[in-house]
Amino acid sequence: MVGLKPSDVPPPLGVKMASAGAAACVADLITFPLDTAKVRLQIQGEMKGVEGIRYRGVFGTISTMIRTEGPRSLYNGLVAGLQRQMCFASVRIGLYDTVRDFYTGGKENPGILVRILAGCTTGAMAVSFAQPTDVVKVRFQAQMKLDGVARRYTGTMQAYKHIFQNEGIRGLWKGTMPNITRNALVNCTELVTYGLIKEAILRHKLLSDNLPCHFVSAFGAGFVTTVIASPVDVVKTRYMNSPPGQYKSAINCSWTMMTKEGPTAFYKGFVPSFLRLGSWNVVMFVSFEQIKRAMMVTKKRVEDRN
Repeated sequence: MVGLKPSDVPPPLGVKMASAGAAACVADLITFPLDTAKVRLQIQGEMKGVEGIRYRGVFGTISTMIRTEGPRSLYNGLVAGLQRQMCFASVRIGLYDTVRDFYTGGKENPGILVRILAGCTTGAMAVSFAQPTDVVKVRFQAQMKLDGVARRYTGTMQAYKHIFQNEGIRGLWKGTMPNITRNALVNCTELVTYGLIKEAILRHKLLSDNLPCHFVSAFGAGFVTTVIASPVDVVKTRYMNSPPGQYKSAINCSWTMMTKEGPTAFYKGFVPSFLRLGSWNVVMFVSFEQIKRAMMVTKKRVEDRN
């Protein structure tokens, strides 16, 4: 078997939440440049561009950013991104099994609707208190590091403070509704698709419950999630990054995009979104399974010693 073996005892809630947060941070560290490129492409239609700089494709965007702003620009907002994952992924992923079992009363083989409901629930719960970290992350990623271009923020804590002082508490929770919509979609699609693909692979004995199985399941989940969530993700990114007064609401942002740029605007940055979500899912789910199993092995050893 490739990787650690599954534990004979189901992991407790604390193990699931801690391993989900840690795995999401690992995934963010590896895929963050793709996420930054996605944000730059998504806001390109509304961004007051710097003369001579235009982004074309994910790798073209990364290349342009390195050339004009330096390689560190690819990790703008990483601190806020890691803060987000520790409190966000631990809830939306770590609580998923518990909420699903709550809805079914602990019955085995839950139906697809129950899984979707559980995914939507934990996704919405996570956004409700992790939103400020996402706002700061997106604004840092959208911020250019160029001579002569004014920067809104100089540090993570300064960004939280600046947004609160200038936009109030609502500024830190800006875009909460589109983000709840987006993450409810992402979470239920991601977790439900991953679970269904994994169960189908194991049921038909195509692979055993190890790394290759987790890889295939996560990659499939990433593609399906990108197709479904990309339009909401673009609106969320633009609305959270917009200065006060540019859009009246997320719906107004959507309508402005449709009328000024057409329906294709909702799929701007699709390739980096897929590259990011696909690779993020692979790294996260593989890490999640292994960290969870490693924590259970450590837990058993500690208990055996006592």
